[in-house]
Amino acid sequence: MRTLAYGSWPSPIDAALAAAHDGHPEYAGFVGDEAWWTEPRPTEGGRRTLVRRRADGTEEPVLPAPWNVRSRVIEYGGTPWGGAVVDGEPLVVFAHFADQRLYAYRPGGDAPRPLTPVSPVGGGLRWAEPQVRLEHGEVWCVLEEFTGDGPVDVRRVLAAVPLDGSAAQDRDGVRELTDDRHRFVSGPRLSPDGRRAAWLAWDHPRMPWDGTELLVAEVAGDGTFGEPRTVAGGPEESIAQADWSVDGRLLYASDRTGWWNLYRDGEPLCPREEEFGGPLWKLGHRWFAPLEGGLIAVVHGRGATTLGILDPETGEVVDAAGPWTEFAPTLAVHGERVVAVGASPRSAYEVVELDTRTGRARVIGAPHDDPVDAAYYPEPQIRTFTGPAGREIHAHVYPPHHPACTAPGDQLPPYVVWAHGGPTQRAPLVLDLEIAYFTSRGIGVAEVDYGGSSGYGREYRNLLREQWGVVDVEDCAAVAQALADEGTADRDRLAIRGGSAGGWTAAASLATTDVYACGTIIYPILDLAGWGAGETHDFESRYLETLVGPYAEVPARYAERSPTEQADRITAPFLLLQGLDDVICPPAQCERFLARLEGRRVPHAYIAFEGEGHGFRRAETMIRVLESELSLYAQVFGLNPPGVPTLELTK
Repeated sequence: MRTLAYGSWPSPIDAALAAAHDGHPEYAGFVGDEAWWTEPRPTEGGRRTLVRRRADGTEEPVLPAPWNVRSRVIEYGGTPWGGAVVDGEPLVVFAHFADQRLYAYRPGGDAPRPLTPVSPVGGGLRWAEPQVRLEHGEVWCVLEEFTGDGPVDVRRVLAAVPLDGSAAQDRDGVRELTDDRHRFVSGPRLSPDGRRAAWLAWDHPRMPWDGTELLVAEVAGDGTFGEPRTVAGGPEESIAQADWSVDGRLLYASDRTGWWNLYRDGEPLCPREEEFGGPLWKLGHRWFAPLEGGLIAVVHGRGATTLGILDPETGEVVDAAGPWTEFAPTLAVHGERVVAVGASPRSAYEVVELDTRTGRARVIGAPHDDPVDAAYYPEPQIRTFTGPAGREIHAHVYPPHHPACTAPGDQLPPYVVWAHGGPTQRAPLVLDLEIAYFTSRGIGVAEVDYGGSSGYGREYRNLLREQWGVVDVEDCAAVAQALADEGTADRDRLAIRGGSAGGWTAAASLATTDVYACGTIIYPILDLAGWGAGETHDFESRYLETLVGPYAEVPARYAERSPTEQADRITAPFLLLQGLDDVICPPAQCERFLARLEGRRVPHAYIAFEGEGHGFRRAETMIRVLESELSLYAQVFGLNPPGVPTLELTK
């Protein structure tokens, strides 16, 4: 055991290794009896490919570069593919990121052929949650259609796209299943007899975790929809997902009691103070899936999530055995088989199959393979801190950890507080090599699920109502100060870091507190008035009415909380990172923020990345981000990490 100062421990987890393992499998489904899913390829320009697992257990990517299976509906996307078996062979339909057209593809056959046209208007035509309906010769999906050049000039409907390609150059060839009376819709779920369809809808200014409506319509033999009726939900009731049981009863996850619980035809199946749903950031998230025999596969929990099987007759849930302590909101079922995506603090997300007949769970795809000795992984602690007014603050604390290094006994470690994005989201407790990149060098990390985070019930989510920039900032500061008070962290070497909404929290924290010595601000929101007045996309364009308040009623609040307006109060060094193709948090926000700082001699660095949007996906980008961040901490905290390029800070 070597004694070296915190921040100078040699680590085999370099930035390239962390970047190569960024992202995880998503959107699991079945094509016949084969499990399929999407996977990231950071070293291939950040594209996502489609992967199939054949019946013999072999796994193979379906689409070569440059095909990128990713939808841009509501900008955060949604399920980008669907499949069926035709003449004994798979047929898949997918959204290609570059042009957002739907394509049909027979693996091993000709190149993918387009099914939908390109529109020159605004953001064009976009598609999500495609479902192959062979009986109608169509693909049923969500259509997002721009009607003008502005980010909110858009309509959304359920639509049917001909499988024969007749609409590939003809917008009129797309059959609309619904009208556009609702601003947002999720994909339709068809009842087992094909006679009814259920979907979710909501309207501005609500976000889907605030209030949604569950709609049901009769479906005629020719595939036309009757007049929809609302059967559940409302302005203060969020329906996270809907589906049908095998005997044709309507299943849905509602938070009407304060927790997303499961209901069948309006009756609760398993009333608990835990979540069987979550925030619908991407269309097609699935927290439950009905099985053939009548049981229901569920992803559930309070904070962390697990995979279980619910008996709707008894309300009993039996959780799958295995090392996974966190499951993503994606589920697929076939017969009595369940496919999910699970992870743990010692393993990254992998594709897991549960055989409900035997209770056996096993990894069938994207298996975790330790790229370094697992002894270098952090050992997280699940903590609950006390914040202002005595409120609970949930957090994961990752102390510095190295199998062969320790620090001098008279030193306390530097810590970086991580604020997650959303802000209606949470930090999953899973192996993240970006965290290990810091902890293995002697820098602690604390991920804070501040008030407003999901996973802890509606009351906890609502703590952020009109309090964004207050509660999130207070809770992160309370965790940082508590770590210092208890002797876990060095009070003089605290930093804050976040991306998107977390970037807002990081910047607001530097502007309104003196807790942190520096900060890393990644593709942030910095100017509330500008962001809410047309600078962002439609999905979140009125999110601030809940988070801050209606602008017409509280305009001063928008200025008081915006880091751009409070830039003269920032004295701590910072690193600002931005994608130039970001339409959610556009570069103009960073440019205005930096202009307000001009001449104030605050050490900082601004790095803007060509070809990156909201959420960095390219390996070379992520390498530079991590190395720059570490260099910032090294300079401010007086650390000496070996082999890290020096970030030039300007004033």
